[in-house]
Amino acid sequence: MQHAIPVERYGAVGANMARAVEACVHCGFCLAACPTYRILGEEMDSPRGRIFLMKEALEGRLRWGEVLPYVDRCLGCLGCETACPSGVRYSELVIPFRELTERRHRRPLGERLLRRLVMSILPFPGRFRRAVRIGAVVRPLRKVLPDRLRAMLELLPPRIPRANPLPPVIPAQGQPRARVALLVGCVQQVLAPQINHATVRVLSRNGVEVWVPRGQGCCGALALHAGFGTLARRLARRNLRVFPEGVDAVVTNAAGCGSAMREYGLLFTGCPEAGRAAALAARVRDVSAFLCALGFNPPPPLPRPVRVVYHDACHLLHAQGVREEPRHLLARVGNLEILEPADAEICCGSAGIYNLEHPAIAAELGRRKARSLLATGAEAVVTGNLGCMVQLQAHLRAVHRPLPVLHTFEFLDRAYAGRPLSDLLSPGTMA
Repeated sequence: MQHAIPVERYGAVGANMARAVEACVHCGFCLAACPTYRILGEEMDSPRGRIFLMKEALEGRLRWGEVLPYVDRCLGCLGCETACPSGVRYSELVIPFRELTERRHRRPLGERLLRRLVMSILPFPGRFRRAVRIGAVVRPLRKVLPDRLRAMLELLPPRIPRANPLPPVIPAQGQPRARVALLVGCVQQVLAPQINHATVRVLSRNGVEVWVPRGQGCCGALALHAGFGTLARRLARRNLRVFPEGVDAVVTNAAGCGSAMREYGLLFTGCPEAGRAAALAARVRDVSAFLCALGFNPPPPLPRPVRVVYHDACHLLHAQGVREEPRHLLARVGNLEILEPADAEICCGSAGIYNLEHPAIAAELGRRKARSLLATGAEAVVTGNLGCMVQLQAHLRAVHRPLPVLHTFEFLDRAYAGRPLSDLLSPGTMA
């Protein structure tokens, strides 16, 4: 694609954006991989269409506000990167473009207030816990509220567990084989702390010592992918300070968080912390990929055959390239059959704050994903990302088929514990 993007105008990220634009040859392989194009059928709601629009805005031929609705409707799932034969790094274009748009275009007042409210709550566990409690009181009134507020309340669980922080060090069982530092997340600490506890138990059983750095916080994913670059860097700097170098890996058990931390090099492009950020990003691994590479000691076989369907989180499959590893871990469990849904590579509609900004599109994707999972005849759903879990549980409940939705490491932890099948397949605390 020919371009005349004045890269010097856009700082250190200008060259990255220009390279992404140059790489696109408009072949159209991305169309079938794009969730919004599948639903809306509009060229400008496809990756190649958005690339053209962003190019025109960067070159000054279109106003930022004209491009914004189409870029906003992008889930950031990066299915287009997996499908692209030309190797377009779409993330290196859309992430900085969104930040530039927030600086150069003034949104309507309602949008600004909603986005700022969300960004002032979700990345902070204490505030989020209080907000969920308020939401539980307001929830019976959701049908008379505006669409975006109703969507927010419908995703909230009926109840949340008590805070249950991890100790700073969880020793390895038996002969130590590795040492890792764990990101505990922000929303996950409130909605599903059992995922972190299950993760450290499985790692410990496999000879891994786990450090939980004090002072860590939100990885910045929600802010980064919504265009709030300044907030994302502020949150990320805290993690740059507290995550140690003397570990074999920094592990994450939420696909969106792992993807964001692996993008710290991009986030800090041109900043004094760029070197440290890139070094930390290089050490970040999804916990399933880390344990698969280390070597996995499987739990005992299940007492009877069980069928589960594995759901690929976009920021695990597309952003981190992790597909086979969680399946490999699950396949080592005796008497467990892993089923594959149709359109496994298509987003479920949970993408940061997307449910709040585009509830109709998110809901349609959630409905489609729920139908494809149910069509497999599985007894439970297993996945590796909290956002997907919340979305899938909501849409399975909506069709009165509330299958258990478990994190990969929740399932493995229950299998190690020899729980009865009724417990093994029981819903988590969010259901």
